[in-house]
Amino acid sequence: MSKEITEKKNAGKPGFFQKVGGFFKRIGTYFKEVFSETKKLTWPSKKEIIQYTLAVIAFVGLMALIMWVLDLAFSNGVSALASIKIGK
Repeated sequence: MSKEITEKKNAGKPGFFQKVGGFFKRIGTYFKEVFSETKKLTWPSKKEIIQYTLAVIAFVGLMALIMWVLDLAFSNGVSALASIKIGK
């Protein structure tokens, strides 16, 4: 009798292999959706890529110049403060 009761209790519940199968099915569905979304992408043209690259290089160069000037100013300021003699 206990075997019949156990089978009845577990009849509506998914088994281990059903859970694992559902997991892989969800992964497969995820990748199908990713591939369908990548088909909708529009890629920039070669001219746009060159323009964007040049803009990034110019911005990085400008920031490097600003940081170099600030570093030079701060290092000169700290050196000037360090060379001040206090007292006599």
